[in-house]
Amino acid sequence: MKTNTWQLQDAKSKFSMLVEKALHHEPQFVTRHGNNAVVIVSFDDYKKITKPETDLVTFLRNSPLVGVDLDISRRKDLPRETSL
Repeated sequence: MKTNTWQLQDAKSKFSMLVEKALHHEPQFVTRHGNNAVVIVSFDDYKKITKPETDLVTFLRNSPLVGVDLDISRRKDLPRETSL
C-alpha cells in the first residue's frame, strides 16, 4: 500500500498524522471498503486547484461578444393563458 493511502479506520484513528502529511508532503487518499473515497489536501493546494484562471470582469471583457449589440429588452405582453 502507498504511504499516502489510508483505510478509513486508520485515517480516523491517526487523523492528526494524516493532516500533517497532507500539509507538509502530498495529498492523502482515504479508502472505504477498498474503494477510493476522499482526498485530503492542504488548504493552499485546494486554493490553487479551485481558483479560476481569470476573474469574472476580465473574462467578460475578453469575450468574443464585446461590442455586439444584444437585444436584452423584455417583452411587456401579458403571460399566455394556460388551462389547469
